[in-house]
Formats: sequence, structure tokens, C-alpha cells
Amino acid sequence: MLNDENAWSDWLDFNKETISKIPQSAGVYMMHTSMKILFISGSEDIKSSIQDKEGDPCISRATRVRYMQTPSYEQITDDLIKDYQDRHDGKLPQCMQTH
Repeated sequence: MLNDENAWSDWLDFNKETISKIPQSAGVYMMHTSMKILFISGSEDIKSSIQDKEGDPCISRATRVRYMQTPSYEQITDDLIKDYQDRHDGKLPQCMQTH
């Protein structure tokens, strides 16, 4: 589905079939619903990390997911979150806000 280092996948439907095809490798991912980013994260194993989020009440509302395989996931995740905050008055994506 995705082989290029530092290249995003297309936005994919957030469902069990799609998640089953995501590679078990280091990378970053984003989830959205209605074109609003809900969650940005990175992991040594993006497939397992995304599967773990399926039960989260906020994240389970996501309709789409995209990912990028990269060993630099920690830095890229930090950059993505900072960029999001810069464009949204310092706020985090909805499912990352502490209530």
C-alpha cells in the first residue's frame, strides 16, 4: 500500500479491513472526521497503535486515517502537532485535548 519513506498514504476509511492492511512498522498517523483532525500520533508499530485506538470513545468517531512509515516518527509527530497548534490558536486536535 505504501513503500516510500516519508510519504503519506492516501486518506483511508477507518475500519478493521483497512487497519489490517497497515504495516507493522515505525511511523506516524492522523485520524479525522468531517475534515477535522481528531488525533496525531507516532509509534514503533503504527498498526498496533491504531488498533489500540479503536476502542477510544473520541477516536472511534474517526472516519478516515492516513499514515507514513518512518523511523523518525517521534520528531515528525512533534512537528505535525506543532504545525496543527500553529494553525489552530495553540489548540491540540480534539481527541488529544485533556478534559
